[in-house]
Amino acid sequence: MGGLAARLTALAPSLGPVRLIGIDGHAGSGKSTFAERLAGALGGAPVLHLDDIATHTELFDWTGRLRRQVLEPLAAGRAAHWAPYDWAARRFGPERVLEPAAVLLVEGVGAGRRELRPHLAHLLWMETPRALAWSRGRRRDGSELAAFWDGWERAERAHFADDPSRPYADTLVRQSCTGYEWTSGSPAPAGTPASVTHREGLPRA
Repeated sequence: MGGLAARLTALAPSLGPVRLIGIDGHAGSGKSTFAERLAGALGGAPVLHLDDIATHTELFDWTGRLRRQVLEPLAAGRAAHWAPYDWAARRFGPERVLEPAAVLLVEGVGAGRRELRPHLAHLLWMETPRALAWSRGRRRDGSELAAFWDGWERAERAHFADDPSRPYADTLVRQSCTGYEWTSGSPAPAGTPASVTHREGLPRA
Protein backbone atom coordinates (compact mmCIF):
# COMPACT_ATOMS: atom_id res chain seq x y z
CA MET A 1 0.00 0.00 0.00
CA GLY A 2 2.96 2.29 0.56
CA GLY A 3 3.80 2.34 -3.14
CA LEU A 4 0.28 3.39 -4.10
CA ALA A 5 0.27 6.02 -1.36
CA ALA A 6 3.54 7.46 -2.68
CA ARG A 7 2.13 7.65 -6.22
CA LEU A 8 -0.95 9.51 -5.04
CA THR A 9 1.05 11.92 -2.90
CA ALA A 10 3.24 12.75 -5.91
CA LEU A 11 0.25 13.83 -8.01
CA ALA A 12 -0.44 17.48 -8.67
CA PRO A 13 -3.18 19.07 -6.53
CA SER A 14 -6.59 18.92 -8.21
CA LEU A 15 -8.83 20.95 -5.87
CA GLY A 16 -7.05 24.05 -4.62
CA PRO A 17 -4.16 22.67 -2.52
CA VAL A 18 -5.86 19.25 -2.22
CA ARG A 19 -5.24 16.03 -4.15
CA LEU A 20 -8.77 14.63 -4.25
CA ILE A 21 -8.74 10.84 -4.67
CA GLY A 22 -12.00 9.08 -5.57
CA ILE A 23 -12.74 5.48 -4.57
CA ASP A 24 -15.81 4.18 -6.38
CA GLY A 25 -17.47 0.81 -6.89
CA HIS A 26 -20.69 -1.04 -6.25
CA ALA A 27 -22.26 -0.97 -2.81
CA GLY A 28 -20.64 -3.72 -0.75
CA SER A 29 -17.47 -3.83 -2.86
CA GLY A 30 -15.14 -2.95 0.04
CA LYS A 31 -14.61 0.76 -0.62
CA SER A 32 -14.72 1.87 3.00
CA THR A 33 -12.27 -0.77 4.23
CA PHE A 34 -9.84 -0.05 1.40
CA ALA A 35 -10.14 3.71 1.96
CA GLU A 36 -9.32 3.39 5.65
CA ARG A 37 -6.24 1.29 4.93
CA LEU A 38 -5.08 3.62 2.20
CA ALA A 39 -5.62 6.58 4.53
CA GLY A 40 -3.35 4.89 7.05
CA ALA A 41 -0.67 4.39 4.42
CA LEU A 42 -1.01 8.09 3.62
CA GLY A 43 -0.20 9.00 7.20
CA GLY A 44 -3.77 9.54 8.36
CA ALA A 45 -5.29 11.26 5.34
CA PRO A 46 -8.93 12.31 5.91
CA VAL A 47 -11.69 10.21 4.35
CA LEU A 48 -15.01 11.68 3.26
CA HIS A 49 -17.71 8.98 3.06
CA LEU A 50 -20.43 9.74 0.54
CA ASP A 51 -22.88 7.82 2.75
CA ASP A 52 -22.61 10.89 4.99
CA ILE A 53 -23.61 13.17 2.09
CA ALA A 54 -26.47 11.12 0.63
CA THR A 55 -29.90 10.82 2.28
CA HIS A 56 -32.88 8.46 2.10
CA THR A 57 -34.54 10.76 -0.43
CA GLU A 58 -31.33 11.75 -2.26
CA LEU A 59 -29.41 8.55 -2.85
CA PHE A 60 -27.56 10.17 -5.75
CA ASP A 61 -28.92 13.74 -5.93
CA TRP A 62 -26.34 15.12 -3.51
CA THR A 63 -23.89 16.74 -5.91
CA GLY A 64 -25.02 20.30 -5.21
CA ARG A 65 -24.65 19.88 -1.45
CA LEU A 66 -21.20 18.33 -1.83
CA ARG A 67 -20.13 21.17 -4.11
CA ARG A 68 -21.36 23.94 -1.80
CA GLN A 69 -20.24 22.44 1.50
CA VAL A 70 -16.99 20.72 0.53
CA LEU A 71 -15.63 21.27 -2.97
CA GLU A 72 -15.94 25.04 -3.25
CA PRO A 73 -14.36 25.85 0.13
CA LEU A 74 -11.47 23.43 -0.40
CA ALA A 75 -10.89 24.76 -3.91
CA ALA A 76 -10.45 28.20 -2.35
CA GLY A 77 -8.07 26.82 0.27
CA ARG A 78 -10.62 27.21 3.07
CA ALA A 79 -11.93 24.68 5.56
CA ALA A 80 -15.11 22.89 4.54
CA HIS A 81 -18.09 22.92 6.92
CA TRP A 82 -20.52 20.08 6.36
CA ALA A 83 -23.14 18.13 8.28
CA PRO A 84 -23.18 14.31 7.97
CA TYR A 85 -26.53 12.61 7.47
CA ASP A 86 -27.78 10.37 10.28
CA TRP A 87 -29.43 7.37 8.59
CA ALA A 88 -31.09 6.20 11.82
CA ALA A 89 -32.54 9.59 12.80
CA ARG A 90 -33.22 10.55 9.16
CA ARG A 91 -31.77 14.03 9.60
CA PHE A 92 -28.45 15.85 9.38
CA GLY A 93 -26.24 15.75 12.45
CA PRO A 94 -23.86 18.30 13.98
CA GLU A 95 -21.61 20.23 11.64
CA ARG A 96 -18.09 18.99 11.06
CA VAL A 97 -15.01 20.82 9.80
CA LEU A 98 -12.73 19.44 7.11
CA GLU A 99 -9.47 21.32 6.75
CA PRO A 100 -7.61 21.36 3.40
CA ALA A 101 -5.22 18.39 3.35
CA ALA A 102 -2.52 17.33 0.94
CA VAL A 103 -4.60 14.23 0.10
CA LEU A 104 -8.31 13.75 0.70
CA LEU A 105 -10.02 10.42 -0.03
CA VAL A 106 -13.67 10.53 -1.06
CA GLU A 107 -15.25 7.09 -1.10
CA GLY A 108 -18.68 5.86 -2.02
CA VAL A 109 -20.89 4.90 -4.92
CA GLY A 110 -20.68 7.83 -7.31
CA ALA A 111 -17.26 9.10 -6.25
CA GLY A 112 -16.25 8.99 -9.91
CA ARG A 113 -19.40 10.59 -11.33
CA ARG A 114 -19.10 13.16 -14.09
CA GLU A 115 -19.59 16.16 -11.78
CA LEU A 116 -16.71 15.08 -9.57
CA ARG A 117 -14.21 13.83 -12.15
CA PRO A 118 -12.86 17.29 -13.07
CA HIS A 119 -11.88 17.75 -9.41
CA LEU A 120 -10.20 14.35 -8.95
CA ALA A 121 -6.46 13.83 -9.07
CA HIS A 122 -7.00 10.05 -9.35
CA LEU A 123 -9.94 7.64 -9.49
CA LEU A 124 -9.79 4.11 -8.11
CA TRP A 125 -12.49 1.56 -8.90
CA MET A 126 -13.12 -1.48 -6.69
CA GLU A 127 -13.23 -4.32 -9.19
CA THR A 128 -15.82 -6.48 -7.39
CA PRO A 129 -18.65 -7.91 -9.52
CA ARG A 130 -21.97 -6.23 -8.84
CA ALA A 131 -23.82 -9.38 -7.76
CA LEU A 132 -21.07 -10.35 -5.32
CA ALA A 133 -20.82 -6.83 -3.91
CA TRP A 134 -24.58 -6.56 -3.40
CA SER A 135 -24.78 -9.95 -1.72
CA ARG A 136 -22.02 -8.89 0.68
CA GLY A 137 -23.86 -5.68 1.45
CA ARG A 138 -27.13 -7.47 2.13
CA ARG A 139 -25.43 -9.94 4.48
CA ARG A 140 -23.70 -7.06 6.27
CA ASP A 141 -26.89 -5.05 6.79
CA GLY A 142 -29.22 -7.93 7.63
CA SER A 143 -32.80 -8.76 6.72
CA GLU A 144 -34.22 -5.65 8.40
CA LEU A 145 -32.75 -3.53 5.56
CA ALA A 146 -33.88 -5.83 2.74
CA ALA A 147 -36.48 -3.35 1.51
CA PHE A 148 -33.91 -0.56 1.50
CA TRP A 149 -31.55 -2.74 -0.53
CA ASP A 150 -34.28 -3.48 -3.08
CA GLY A 151 -34.66 0.25 -3.67
CA TRP A 152 -30.90 0.84 -3.56
CA GLU A 153 -30.19 -1.74 -6.26
CA ARG A 154 -32.68 -0.08 -8.61
CA ALA A 155 -31.16 3.33 -7.91
CA GLU A 156 -27.58 2.14 -8.37
CA ARG A 157 -28.41 0.41 -11.66
CA ALA A 158 -29.98 3.62 -12.96
CA HIS A 159 -27.05 5.74 -11.75
CA PHE A 160 -24.32 3.69 -13.40
CA ALA A 161 -26.39 3.23 -16.58
CA ASP A 162 -26.50 7.01 -16.95
CA ASP A 163 -23.12 7.90 -15.42
CA PRO A 164 -20.63 5.00 -15.32
CA SER A 165 -17.42 5.50 -13.34
CA ARG A 166 -15.37 2.42 -14.23
CA PRO A 167 -14.44 3.53 -17.79
CA TYR A 168 -12.75 6.59 -16.29
CA ALA A 169 -10.87 4.82 -13.49
CA ASP A 170 -7.11 5.37 -13.35
CA THR A 171 -6.64 2.27 -11.19
CA LEU A 172 -8.66 -0.94 -10.79
CA VAL A 173 -8.43 -2.51 -7.33
CA ARG A 174 -9.13 -6.20 -6.77
CA GLN A 175 -9.41 -7.94 -3.43
CA SER A 176 -7.92 -11.41 -3.03
CA CYS A 177 -7.64 -13.89 -0.19
CA THR A 178 -4.28 -12.37 0.75
CA GLY A 179 -4.97 -8.67 0.32
CA TYR A 180 -5.27 -6.31 -2.65
CA GLU A 181 -3.86 -6.00 -6.13
CA TRP A 182 -4.27 -3.19 -8.60
CA THR A 183 -3.67 -2.43 -12.24
CA SER A 184 -3.90 0.63 -14.42
CA GLY A 185 -7.44 1.34 -15.55
CA SER A 186 -6.31 3.47 -18.48
CA PRO A 187 -5.64 1.91 -21.90
CA ALA A 188 -1.92 1.70 -22.61
CA PRO A 189 -0.64 3.53 -25.70
CA ALA A 190 -0.03 1.33 -28.72
CA GLY A 191 3.30 -0.49 -28.56
CA THR A 192 3.71 -0.23 -24.79
CA PRO A 193 3.77 -3.24 -22.48
CA ALA A 194 0.71 -4.16 -20.41
CA SER A 195 0.45 -2.55 -17.01
CA VAL A 196 2.06 -4.33 -14.10
CA THR A 197 -0.12 -5.76 -11.36
CA HIS A 198 0.87 -4.52 -7.91
CA ARG A 199 0.03 -6.63 -4.85
CA GLU A 200 -0.16 -5.86 -1.18
CA GLY A 201 -0.34 -8.67 1.36
CA LEU A 202 -3.01 -7.22 3.64
CA PRO A 203 -5.63 -9.01 5.71
CA ARG A 204 -8.77 -9.71 3.78
CA ALA A 205 -11.55 -7.15 4.35
